[in-house]
Amino acid sequence: MQASYTARAIVRTQSAKRYGKQLASHLGHKAEVRTEQDGERIILTVGSCLLLPRAEAIELRAESSTHEGLERLTEVIGSHLERFGQRDGLLVRWLV
Repeated sequence: MQASYTARAIVRTQSAKRYGKQLASHLGHKAEVRTEQDGERIILTVGSCLLLPRAEAIELRAESSTHEGLERLTEVIGSHLERFGQRDGLLVRWLV
């Protein structure tokens, strides 16, 4: 897939690795998940999102071939991560 549309978010958390694994595991029941050198890539029909755990944050890099696909991808990834991190007050704000 040729990515024409991209978005990025950095979500502050001390549990970046745990949240990345949880999100990949959860979505892995319906989507392809690939373990890459730095993190996990979730591949949906509308695009893919790379989850990169950092020391004090998790970085999300979403890409899609369409604007609508990117909107759907960021909605799915962001809402799931916020739900999983509700107790820690995680907020996902995408930069397009």
